[in-house]
Amino acid sequence: MTTRTCTSPVVAIVLSTLLWSAAGIAAAQPVQIALVRTTAQAGMVDIRSLAPDIDLDMRYAGSNNFTGRPVPGYEAPKCFLLASAAKALAAVDADLRANGYGLRLFDCYRPAQSVQAFVDWAHDPLEQSRKARQYPGLEKTALLGGYIAESSGHSRGATVDLTLLDCRSGSCTALDMGTDFDFFGPRAHTDAPDITPDQYNNRQRLRQAMARQGFKNYPLEWWHYTLSPEPSPHTAYDVPVR
Repeated sequence: MTTRTCTSPVVAIVLSTLLWSAAGIAAAQPVQIALVRTTAQAGMVDIRSLAPDIDLDMRYAGSNNFTGRPVPGYEAPKCFLLASAAKALAAVDADLRANGYGLRLFDCYRPAQSVQAFVDWAHDPLEQSRKARQYPGLEKTALLGGYIAESSGHSRGATVDLTLLDCRSGSCTALDMGTDFDFFGPRAHTDAPDITPDQYNNRQRLRQAMARQGFKNYPLEWWHYTLSPEPSPHTAYDVPVR
């Protein structure tokens, strides 16, 4: 990745590539990378500033993810989102907790350099430590494009990966969603036909709770939601999570 000197925190560079969704689906607009030095300059806030008790399991800051190692760009296990998305997500968690449920977050804002690290990993045929757990039915080369794209909606600051917690007994435990986060295959589709009724109902409970605050699910990944309409649909960021 080329390093650029930033003379202004809000300068944007228009890339020649198409804007892609997190799942690799091309859109019609070019993407812009805003050259900011901090998440605050990008208008992002730490979700814990709005929802102090929200559960964080930030997978890419550690080794419990499909690459099997901490991902470049994640220097701390934190969740940053654009302010409007963070406020909406905090409202989801508050609504759920009023009824005995809650949220666990896996990923929020994702630096562009982290997306490039995913692409580099996909081009490494020797590293397959998580194949049995996360892509058992696919060859690693098949992950590029359909599952791992050259740029991600997460880098725009209004997309979140998460699951649902059951807190009715006092302590919170993750509900059974049918697959792990970042499982690459049809069982991860939100309406997959081969999951149990309980797993389906858990996914629907999460989808309905998120929809009430304006989040739209990506139907091929039960954990993936984007605030709709997006606050900055044509601007991405590359400042590290720290």
